[in-house]
Amino acid sequence: MDTVYWTLTSSLYLADLAIRIGLSIRVIMRKKTASESLAWLVVILLIPFAGAFIYLLFGENRLGQKRVRRAASEIHILKTWVAGLLERHYIDWFKINPECEPLHRLALSTMGLPTMPGNNLTLISKADDFLSQLINDIDKSRSSCYLEFYIWTEGGVADEVVNALIRASLRGVHCRILLDSIGSDKFLKSKLITSMRENGINIIEALPAGILRALFMRIDLRNHRKIVIIDGNIGYSGSQNLVDPIIFKQDEGVGQWVDTMIRVTGPVVEVISAAFLYDWYLENDISLDEAIKSSDIHPVERAGNALVQLAPSGPGYPEDAIHNLLLTTIYAAREELVLTTPYFVPDNAILAALKSAAQRDVQVTIIVPEKIDSTLVHYASRARYGELIMAGVKVMLFKKGLLHAKTITVDRSFSLIGSVNLDMRSFWLNFELTLFIYDANFTRELRELQEEYISAAHCLDFKMLQKRTIGRRFLENCALLVGPLL
Repeated sequence: MDTVYWTLTSSLYLADLAIRIGLSIRVIMRKKTASESLAWLVVILLIPFAGAFIYLLFGENRLGQKRVRRAASEIHILKTWVAGLLERHYIDWFKINPECEPLHRLALSTMGLPTMPGNNLTLISKADDFLSQLINDIDKSRSSCYLEFYIWTEGGVADEVVNALIRASLRGVHCRILLDSIGSDKFLKSKLITSMRENGINIIEALPAGILRALFMRIDLRNHRKIVIIDGNIGYSGSQNLVDPIIFKQDEGVGQWVDTMIRVTGPVVEVISAAFLYDWYLENDISLDEAIKSSDIHPVERAGNALVQLAPSGPGYPEDAIHNLLLTTIYAAREELVLTTPYFVPDNAILAALKSAAQRDVQVTIIVPEKIDSTLVHYASRARYGELIMAGVKVMLFKKGLLHAKTITVDRSFSLIGSVNLDMRSFWLNFELTLFIYDANFTRELRELQEEYISAAHCLDFKMLQKRTIGRRFLENCALLVGPLL
């Protein structure tokens, strides 16, 4: 009996040791950032067996072989289309802030999409205004309504959007909806979905999740984008999910969610349409050519003067692309840099860039919600505030709800708006969408909105921050250790 026991325990020990060593070598050889690699090494080495299981589930950006093959199989069609965009549009960069062209070139070389001139942008800062304008555009639609969201929930004005789509479908408008499998899980199982499908609306789950799928792909890679295209001529993007904030997550004690959306007309709508079309194609068993022929994508006439560049990001796109673009944006600031984000867990590179900007006399302001819906992120964020304030960064805590808007303005000259948070998940895990807007008029308008957020916030005081208990600081530093994995 002792021999059997000894053999069994020795086998388990050796198996555990082999797994730990093997996965540790794999983590090191993947050449990720030091913080991410060390975080995973801690998980693998300190938690027997379970640490290895957690890493295999969440440690690598596995999309599934079928999806990877489909993404690569018809890339030539996209390259031909992008070449056509470059031929159709010319921009005189000498008339624009000189910091914009290098950013444009970096985005073009990494994302492959050029800046589109001639756009008209409408900033929408209230959920009611966004939903009512969206319903109005759907009711006026003639050919197509395409919507892509991370979260869609029942209740309130969100249900009126459903009714508007059903009305559109019944009069012959082609309606397609792409919803993240986890973010919109409850809605995808609701009676409303059944009603929408019965009325001819085509609804598909993005990145379907399940226990069996977890064996072959990483299930926490999510589609976090917010996109609407109406008739191929009107586009929307930004940070708001298809929810009514009066109802959405009101049991979590963070107040109403505060978001920002943009309504766009002009040539960049064709690029936004292409971003939706590509996501739609990856979730369907059709060729990209078939997807294009069945879609309402076409060149769009000029509608204004704004230059806009679309930057989609996520697994399968060039690695570090959105992260490097954000770094370049921060380093481009000469006078003022204002950022809003709900989830602030920067890596060392972003942290250093923000501190460096403040130390070279750029007025850096970060606006974050005072209360958020993630305890872990709350503690990890707090662990970074002290060194930022010491470097001269203003940290403003928004008091009137969960500020969910993701915006950056630089020198009141150009701006970024979209779905990307300043955390590791947005940089490397989620499928995101960001609009780079090289337009001073729109940026001034966005800057005024940021000023409204500042007026509804209080400045985090360094002396008060220093009064945190040792226990609280310990919790913050523990949360920071897993920051690269959040």
